[in-house]
Amino acid sequence: DRTMPLSRHTGQIPESTWTLGFREMTEPWKGAVGCLGVAVFFAMTIGIISWQALEQSPEEWVLRGRDAGMLWERGRGALLLRALPAGRPVLAIAVGSVPAAEPPPPRDRCWHDGGQFCYSWEEDAELRLSLEPPAAPGTECYGVRWTPLRPDVTLKDCFSMANVSWYGGPSIRAQRWPLNGAESPAQPLVSGDLGTNPDGFGPVLERYFLGSTGVTVTVAEDVSLLLSLESHRQFCLETPAGRAEPLQYQLAPSPDGGNPPECPARCPKHLMRSLPPCRSPIWRYHGPEGSAAKIKRGLRSLVRRLRRHRLQEGVVALGERGTAVLAAADLVPWGGRKRQAPALVEPLELSITMSPYASVTSPLFLRSLRGGEAAGYWLSRQPRPGASSIPLLTTWKGQLCARLNVTSEAALRWYLARARHLRQALGATYMAFEGVEGNSFLEQDVPAPAELAGDGYTEVLAAALATLGNGTIISAGTRSSHLPLFVQMSPLRSDWSHAGLKGLIPSVLHYSLLGYNFFIPDAVGGSVAGATPGDPELFVRWLQIVTFLPVMAFGTPPWLCCDAWVLNLTRQCIQRHRDFVVPLLLKYSEEWQSLGHPIFRPAWWLSPTDPVAFTIEDEFLIGDEVLVAPITEKGQTWRDIYLPGEGHLWLDTNTARVFDGGTTLRNYSASLAEVPVFVK
Repeated sequence: DRTMPLSRHTGQIPESTWTLGFREMTEPWKGAVGCLGVAVFFAMTIGIISWQALEQSPEEWVLRGRDAGMLWERGRGALLLRALPAGRPVLAIAVGSVPAAEPPPPRDRCWHDGGQFCYSWEEDAELRLSLEPPAAPGTECYGVRWTPLRPDVTLKDCFSMANVSWYGGPSIRAQRWPLNGAESPAQPLVSGDLGTNPDGFGPVLERYFLGSTGVTVTVAEDVSLLLSLESHRQFCLETPAGRAEPLQYQLAPSPDGGNPPECPARCPKHLMRSLPPCRSPIWRYHGPEGSAAKIKRGLRSLVRRLRRHRLQEGVVALGERGTAVLAAADLVPWGGRKRQAPALVEPLELSITMSPYASVTSPLFLRSLRGGEAAGYWLSRQPRPGASSIPLLTTWKGQLCARLNVTSEAALRWYLARARHLRQALGATYMAFEGVEGNSFLEQDVPAPAELAGDGYTEVLAAALATLGNGTIISAGTRSSHLPLFVQMSPLRSDWSHAGLKGLIPSVLHYSLLGYNFFIPDAVGGSVAGATPGDPELFVRWLQIVTFLPVMAFGTPPWLCCDAWVLNLTRQCIQRHRDFVVPLLLKYSEEWQSLGHPIFRPAWWLSPTDPVAFTIEDEFLIGDEVLVAPITEKGQTWRDIYLPGEGHLWLDTNTARVFDGGTTLRNYSASLAEVPVFVK
């Protein structure tokens, strides 16, 4: 007999009665109950999804600082910057080239670092946000860096203009203040000549943007970048296609929404400068230039007329062609004993003009082709191994030219020595340098040396020219506002448009905000033929504005364009500039050097939270104490004037009437002979 095993408890859960009953059901009943279960399952799933959609916020905090923080908006794929603790909107950045709806959880390597946020779209790009070290107590800076994960990924961030007015960045042909009204397709953020490329960016440019919410955007200098301006919608920063380069910039919110804070990338370099002197006004020579003798006679004739009309002060400016003609004459010997510098324009001073270009037919260029040290004086294409370099030819003023190689110390020494020699031989006090702007390699789609990428050429040449002394004028500015140089403004049209008179004050505010406070405006009345050449009213209204700028410049003398009363008004404006404006400029230049505040300020500088002030483009302040509100509309003798600074009082210098700040004067009278000027 076999022994039966003892039964023992196995730990299994007994089957429930309803389960046993289900097994005994007929097939129709089983189908009905199964359908009911499926329906319940789907209902629960839909409920959970709906609950998640309702409970889960469309915005997620990804990085918090003390005074602000950054969020990710799921719906449109945007980075948001909000001020704390109230969450005031500061900035919205629409992100391109990445999936918009995908939520960004932090990656493990940033999980334990409260000062960073990292996320990777595995097939597209990596995003890193970071809290940067503050430049000063009470400031916060946020670093944004996109890195492409494939060569064909184009990174693009667009900064919304909704409820934000933007300033800074590049100069453009018809300058706007703010930039919201400007339109430009995507193009390299590099300085250029508006005369040859009116749809491009102008000669003064910084990678710095300021929003009316108190936020600044500063783009890294070593990043290749395209900028587009979409009127009243957004401006976009974009990396070049197929280059696999990062997009990197820094955000700095102002805690109280007021004037901009400072971040390390924004802080100006220590100003190694004494103030550049320039006697005003400047009289541009437009006489005969066929020979040295004709030029000398023309200069003497201009000086005689200026003395006859009691305008015998300032500077006579000779253009590049006239300077070259005198340089080629026996008047300027290259060797032998030094001659006495000719008194070409006494009692006025002389300004001469050069450029870094040399015609391919010039003796100097032809001599350099024979080899020797001069062969390296010009920019060249990168040669193939074993091949000789080929000069990079370009056009300048209609001629085929080579351009000075600023990466060659020998070339710079030669060029500066030639400039000093010309200045001494012609008895010039000032030297103007045209053609400093632009990237010749980029214009011809040729790879540039690393040191000349972007605006490297302009930066290197400006630093070299600054060694010539305070009487130096250049045609461009980028990363050079700390140098003791005057910057010549771009030519404007002789009309009332934003490419003409209406663009003058926006340009003044733009240059000054970027640190270029010592500039020379275009000649009174404009120097580019416009719709209304020789218009006396345009000449007068232009004259009234430049009276309050660093330098007054004239192309057409007042006795040629206008009546005797305009000539008399010109004398009065020159005197007012000398006695009233120059002392103000000297006073506020000290504040600029110590604090970095612009000399010429927009209305919102005294009313940083008043939206009315954000779009005023036809007024400007000198420091905090003088408001200039000229007429810029043809035929008008009145205008609305916004007086900034609630709590301040403003005195009209024409009528001695006093008004409250933070108010708008409607239909304020200003005859053709008057310019409204208020003193705080």
